Amino acid sequence: MKTFRKHLNESLKDPKFKEVYDEEKELFEIAMKLHEYRKKSGKSQYDIAKEANLTQQQISRVENGVPCSITTFIKACHANGFRLDIKPLRPFKKRVAVG
Repeated sequence: MKTFRKHLNESLKDPKFKEVYDEEKELFEIAMKLHEYRKKSGKSQYDIAKEANLTQQQISRVENGVPCSITTFIKACHANGFRLDIKPLRPFKKRVAVG
């Protein structure tokens, strides 16, 4: 019988599976950071929701890594004292015009 880890390692050899897995992992890691920071700050989901002009249920979904709109995610981040930033995954290559 295969263990979960062996099955996962085999599945990660598929590039499409790996891409989706990495995206979900990144979302989950961010969601956990928001959850942990909120808990350390002593605030409830209701407190964060009130500051973000969202519902407690929306904050719960964000903290559980459930996909949501980018606007909801940004509001939840700001209410937790975070700002989203965009970073390139690889170096930018300047395109050269031909002609």
